[in-house]
Amino acid sequence: MSDYILLILGILFMILGIIGCLVPVLPGPPLSFLGLILIQLTRFAHFTTSTLITLGVIAVVVTILDYIVPVWGTKRFGGSKYGMRGATVGLVIGIFLGPMGIILGPLIGAFVGEMIFRDDIKYALKAGFGSLLGFLTGIGLKLAASLIMTFYFIKEWIA
Repeated sequence: MSDYILLILGILFMILGIIGCLVPVLPGPPLSFLGLILIQLTRFAHFTTSTLITLGVIAVVVTILDYIVPVWGTKRFGGSKYGMRGATVGLVIGIFLGPMGIILGPLIGAFVGEMIFRDDIKYALKAGFGSLLGFLTGIGLKLAASLIMTFYFIKEWIA
């Protein structure tokens, strides 16, 4: 009975991990990794120690990179912290507007943030694009890590 409870919790954490890749307040890869740990505690999965360590390191590295890559993208294109904050606010609002909102929200938010910082449309567009590019790269890295962990989860569960 406890195996099934842990399995259900593991599935919930895998789902939350994938959602967390898109929602800024949830740490996607660490939640996905927690799902792997939960299924490891059942009779359904038997990961090797090296697999768990590797996936754990990936979760940590991607989580750290998620904070670095948007800063790099913004700085690379000449943006400021206002652009990054605007991109984050834009994403949160965009989540409620569907897939296009998730894509366009950070761009529009970064643009507005940069316009508040410096009233120059050309600068704001360039910095907004850099912020968006860095932000989407971070999301892509998190999503890739969580999907890899989900693959291992399903592989162990079904096998």
